[in-house]
Amino acid sequence: MDIVQGLAQGFATALTPINIFYVLLGCIAGTLIGALPGIGPPAGVAILIPLSFGMDPTTAMILMAGLYYGAMYGGTITSVLVNVPGESSSVMTTLDGYQMALKGRAGPALGMAAFASFIAGTFSIVMLMLLAPPIARAALAFGPPEYVGLLVLGLTAVTTLVGRSQIRGILSGLFGLMLAMVGLDAISGGGRYTYGSVELLDGIDFLPVAVGLFGVGEVLVSIERLIDLKPMKAPLRTLIPTLEDWKRSLSPIARGSVAGFLLGVLPGAGATVATFIAYGLEKRFARRRSQLGTGIIEGVASPEAANNASTGGAMIPLLTLGLPGSGTTAVMLGALIMLGITPGPLLFQQRPDFVWSLIASMYIGNVALLILNIAFVPAFVWALRMPYSILASVILVLCIVGVYSVNYSTFDIWIMFAMGVLGYGMRKLDFPAAPAVLALVLGQQLETSLRQSLLISRGSLEIFVTRPIAVTLLALALAVLVVPPLLRRFRPDIQRELIAGEEI
Repeated sequence: MDIVQGLAQGFATALTPINIFYVLLGCIAGTLIGALPGIGPPAGVAILIPLSFGMDPTTAMILMAGLYYGAMYGGTITSVLVNVPGESSSVMTTLDGYQMALKGRAGPALGMAAFASFIAGTFSIVMLMLLAPPIARAALAFGPPEYVGLLVLGLTAVTTLVGRSQIRGILSGLFGLMLAMVGLDAISGGGRYTYGSVELLDGIDFLPVAVGLFGVGEVLVSIERLIDLKPMKAPLRTLIPTLEDWKRSLSPIARGSVAGFLLGVLPGAGATVATFIAYGLEKRFARRRSQLGTGIIEGVASPEAANNASTGGAMIPLLTLGLPGSGTTAVMLGALIMLGITPGPLLFQQRPDFVWSLIASMYIGNVALLILNIAFVPAFVWALRMPYSILASVILVLCIVGVYSVNYSTFDIWIMFAMGVLGYGMRKLDFPAAPAVLALVLGQQLETSLRQSLLISRGSLEIFVTRPIAVTLLALALAVLVVPPLLRRFRPDIQRELIAGEEI
């Protein structure tokens, strides 16, 4: 199936009334989730997973994707109006966005953020459409050893590049691998680490862990901070940028779009790193670079473009290799597996209808977000005035009902609360949760591929160094482990820029 035919088929599915409804629902929910501090895209997607059961997998993924890229814009609203980023990828927007608001230009800042997000999002979807099929075809040559190298690279990248501390990221990933080991052995059938519990024979489910670490944990941290938002006003008539704003923003949007997409493709980089790099590019190449941080529109356009361009980039390894590059796509990977969809190189051959419908829905959602974020900003600003105590109660109820409704198991609820307390502690001690979730999702697949490789080679590890693709991927994983400490030692300024924020 060629690109034009696939996209036409995808639009035929995505433009059905039910899918349009869920695209809009995902965009609206995502914008609110991104705007309200303490939730974030990973938690929003995790809370949404139970609602997707019983849906067609394509419709369910369209809903989650809409929430994903809706949340990437939502953080802009609080960044500009109250100087509080809804999630960490909006941190750089606060530097100039809030200063513009103090100068009475909150409307143009929000308007340019919406247009920049639309342009960059469209660019990233086009690149996803063009690059994903050939990458998937190339990945068909992968066998068990190559998958071991790929999974090790993905786990290493996320554990070392997400968060402020490489050691903490690695420990979080090891914890996730420990959780993945619980249950019946995939080959021998024997029980492992069940301690006589019948409930643990099936292993620890992904959903209560993800909802606990992201949803409950974030709520506990946010309640402690006693968030009280008092946003400025942004009348609808002020949201359209001037011609001069456009002239100053086109080059920053272009630079941010390219940087965001390329960094979105890299496992472990994510939107936060993309926005920091994009802002750094403006400090070097912008005409008014000396005024950055004082409230100029270039400082809003570039990081917002990078923020949304990273979403299309992150979908490429998720769909073609089954390898998430961030906390949000790790949650989405778990959701896909629970819905019976196996991401990877065979996905484009076995389920082209699913892939192209998802890509088409991203075009639709991108247009919907532009309209929503221009026409309904006053409504989102009003929603920010909701007391956080009420919002936190609603989130906790949704977490409990959602986790219980999957297996009707109170054991899952206890796991969720245990992981929520653990997630709270991880946030307080600056341990990233994304590596733990990713390791839990990929742990069983990594173990299976490793044992299959050893069966093929009759127990010899040489199979990993005699196959070119496998040894290249493992070498890249080793480089990911070695390079950050070297950067920290010899160029601490670069290291701070790369890890100054985390996506979750």
